[in-house]
Amino acid sequence: MVESSTAGPAQNDLKKSAQPLITVVIPAYNYAASLARAAQSILGQRDGQTELLIIDDGSTDATPDVIKALHMGYPEQFRSIRKDNGGLASVRNLGIREARGEWMVFLDADDEFMPAALGKLVAHIHAHPHSRLVVGEHISVNENGNRRRHKVGSIPDGGFERVKAYLLDKTLGLSNGACAMHRDVFEQGGYPEHFRNSEDLPVFAQALAQYPVSTLAEPLLLLYKHGDSLRHHVGHGQAVGTQVVNEVFSRLPAEMQSLRDDFYAQRCLSLFRSAYLAKDREAAKRYYSAALRHDWRLLLKTSYTRKAIRLWLGKR
Repeated sequence: MVESSTAGPAQNDLKKSAQPLITVVIPAYNYAASLARAAQSILGQRDGQTELLIIDDGSTDATPDVIKALHMGYPEQFRSIRKDNGGLASVRNLGIREARGEWMVFLDADDEFMPAALGKLVAHIHAHPHSRLVVGEHISVNENGNRRRHKVGSIPDGGFERVKAYLLDKTLGLSNGACAMHRDVFEQGGYPEHFRNSEDLPVFAQALAQYPVSTLAEPLLLLYKHGDSLRHHVGHGQAVGTQVVNEVFSRLPAEMQSLRDDFYAQRCLSLFRSAYLAKDREAAKRYYSAALRHDWRLLLKTSYTRKAIRLWLGKR
């Protein structure tokens, strides 16, 4: 069930914002404590070229009350939708369908947009009309409040090299909230709703593979890292497991299929590490063995090999 609020753009902005350039979508599920901060980081700088859409994914905490208070504090300045719980991918897909803008930014409810970042993003899009994916910078904030700026760097020209840099080399990192995607990107497919983790990988991969990319060397996002964040949820990661490999490569052209085995092995190593840290011995052994079956040279990755030896010796 989907319930839309009656709130929309302010009446005196209606003509200017009837077809905004950018829609910022904030998915919210039980983030009452931080949702107002995320929303206000957009509402404080939005104009007729941008709109904000908050989607409550069936929250059971005070999230609906926070949204109601935001509507009272910012009357007719944003839209909100409440839906039955279906996971982050379902929220983002609904956001794509409901967005009025040609470009979309997905801002997590526990992060916030940098001051003046929307204006910089709008200016960049106007200056790069052929781009379909804008990759910006972000600043991560750990639980102690320490900040680190993550710069974009150079992005390879060809789709194959971009996908390799993203999936395998890890020299190209993309973060929701620090990226903007044109709706053309989603013609290849939306977010896989049967995933509760890693749902971004197929979408970012298809964008890098087949669409023009531009970079914005400005921090757009404050990304807050915390231990209970869904992005670190081991259970959801293992539920997805190696299914993400099939999902990613079903969307990539034939000339990129040669990267599949290496990505499978790397995915197994990632799952091994998360299971190891969660002290799930059997899962860790299973994923490490699967990785080695695909590529014995992974034994040369000493940080993983040391963990595996400790595991089999029963020291963890």
